[in-house]
Amino acid sequence: LVGGIPMPRALSGYSAASVWMVLAAMLMSRALRDCGLARRIALWFIRVIGQTSLGLGYALHLTDVTLATGVPSITARSASIVFPIARSISSLYDSEPGESASRLGAFLMTCMYQTSVVASAMFFYSSAANILLGDIAYEVTGIEVTWTSWFVAGLAPGIVSSLAVPYLVSRVLPPEIQSTPAASEFAKTELSKIGPIKRREAVVLSVFIFLIAFWVASSYIEWLSAGLVAFIGLVVLFITGALTWDAALDERSAWDVYVWYGGLLTMGGLLNETGSTTVFASWIGSWFVGVPWFVVLMGTLAVYFYSHYFFASTTVHALAMYAPFIVMLVGAGVPAAVAVYSLLFINNLQAGLTHYGTTTSPVIFIEGYVSFRDWWSIGFMASVLNLLIWIVVGMSWWKILGLW
Repeated sequence: LVGGIPMPRALSGYSAASVWMVLAAMLMSRALRDCGLARRIALWFIRVIGQTSLGLGYALHLTDVTLATGVPSITARSASIVFPIARSISSLYDSEPGESASRLGAFLMTCMYQTSVVASAMFFYSSAANILLGDIAYEVTGIEVTWTSWFVAGLAPGIVSSLAVPYLVSRVLPPEIQSTPAASEFAKTELSKIGPIKRREAVVLSVFIFLIAFWVASSYIEWLSAGLVAFIGLVVLFITGALTWDAALDERSAWDVYVWYGGLLTMGGLLNETGSTTVFASWIGSWFVGVPWFVVLMGTLAVYFYSHYFFASTTVHALAMYAPFIVMLVGAGVPAAVAVYSLLFINNLQAGLTHYGTTTSPVIFIEGYVSFRDWWSIGFMASVLNLLIWIVVGMSWWKILGLW
């Protein structure tokens, strides 16, 4: 409007493959929820390992991890799928918001949310912000982030965090009810009501298996893009009726993300083109002249992580700080791959700090199962644990992979 950039350049972000990739994946996640397959997956995990409260925590996390392979929204996974099931199980044991929350509900809600950020850190397409940052990382450093490269880099620390975080929550906020055989029976009963897998579920399951297989393949086949794979999957869902156009239009969050991300991607590119990020990074980097790069990395990760206390969105946080911090770290001698991936993972893990860290956390917090004090104290403890794991285990793993 003020003539700062021409209109074609202003709208160029909407032509980016990653923006359309996010839209397609979020629309497909609607089919996953509507057909009942996501709920079936959660119930299956609960039936198998939900005989104890800690087992329930792991079951809910495994559900999230399974969905995070291709559902680019923590809200679609945790708030829409996992949370209602956790609430139903809490009610089975008369654990409601308020005084009875300590029976089981407080533990389940806290465990579910703290592990949801771990699931987001484990997979590239678990969050729309991840895909946006992958583009920014490529523009700034030339390092291409793919589904496979992210999965491999996050595998070892992700597994350790997946095991450690539920255990931490169970020790800090132990539920009064430790044995939960009724939860497993509940899942078994619900699965029997649902019956055998239906045609629509089979189609959606087949499409998601296809997506993951070809997303992996796209890392090795130059002409096969992740966006193309996503759109093929989306077309199959439309043709088979597993997803209707009305349902796609009704998926408001997908269209919101599309509109916002196209503009944000353009803004990120302009900041890089104008040299704003380089100037900022050079200024910050001047503070660390002569300091070993590992020390600079540790300090930067801590600042980036805990500055999320001042943000209510990982996307906004990333847009403000990711590119400048990447440039600064690389300028300070940090291996580019380590800088790119460590900040990508941290950008997801930091969301566990507060009850407003993502759009999902207020949905869970407002239910009243977890007090403000417990949420923030456990969020901080989990943050320290995750940082230790992703730095110690992560750096060791990345050394094996040859990232530094």
